[in-house]
This record gives sequence, structure tokens and C-alpha cells, in this order.
Amino acid sequence: MEIDKGSRHQKIIGDFGENLICNFLSRSGFEVTIVDHTGIDIVAYNIKNKKRYGITVKSRTRNYGKERDSVNILSYQKENDDRKKLLNACESFNCEPWIAIYVETETFADLYLTSLENYDINYKTSNNKSVDDWKMTEKYKKKYKNDKNIKQIHLDFISNNWEF
Repeated sequence: MEIDKGSRHQKIIGDFGENLICNFLSRSGFEVTIVDHTGIDIVAYNIKNKKRYGITVKSRTRNYGKERDSVNILSYQKENDDRKKLLNACESFNCEPWIAIYVETETFADLYLTSLENYDINYKTSNNKSVDDWKMTEKYKKKYKNDKNIKQIHLDFISNNWEF
């Protein structure tokens, strides 16, 4: 069944990605809240290590044949420098900058969470690009799975009688 997106799907999937991150952080003992602030979507506080994280969340839906498309995570347009916005927000809230990526397909979804530092060291491919991306090929998904600094949740969608 191909995903037939409603007119507000982009907003709904964005909210869902943020809430899913909050759920799993809360289940892991974090104090967490969604914020409406340029640069970050979530502020999370780890009670155990006393660290605060500012998280930007990118959520995408991929139809059949597009599952391996990369997700643009940070853009470097003149007045829309997402990295600068993330870093400025994290400085304001005294947070470590983190990124979260939620990608859903017709049959499954993957959620990734890692520090911006880990992304920069291990996955950022060039300093000369106008956009940093999160690759979704099988090769990269295997790398992410083996990286202890990337938290991942995989969801399988099984629906019954969900045709209208």
C-alpha cells in the first residue's frame, strides 16, 4: 500500500518524530520537552550524567523506491544556516548539539539519534557542500548499527484492514 499523504502530513510526521524521540528518551530516564525555538526541537536532560542535549529532529516519509534517499539535515543557505542555528540555540540553553532522524516507509521506520560531534567526525562527507545529509543506503545503515554512539530504534508497521 503506497503512502497517500494528507495535506498536513509533513507537519504530522514532524510532530510524530519529535514525540517518538521524547518517548524513548523519557523511557530512558531523561527529563525532556519539545521546544519551539529556532535551531532545536527538543531539550533533554540526562539525570545520570547531568548533561543537557539540544536536539534538532528531521522527519521524512519515503514511498517505495525512495527508501534509500538521503535526508537533508543541515542546510547552509546564506540566511538559513541550520548548523549555526543549532549551535546558537544550544549555546543559549547550555546544551550539547545532537541530531535525530526519523524516516518511515510503507512497511517500517528507523529513528536515529547521535551527537553533532559524532556525525561530523564519522559521517560528514565534505565541508564544501550546501547541505549535510544522513545517508540511508544499506552500507550506511550497517555503519550506523555498528556505531555505539548512534542510538537507533527500528519499527515494523503491520496493519490489518487499513484500507479505506
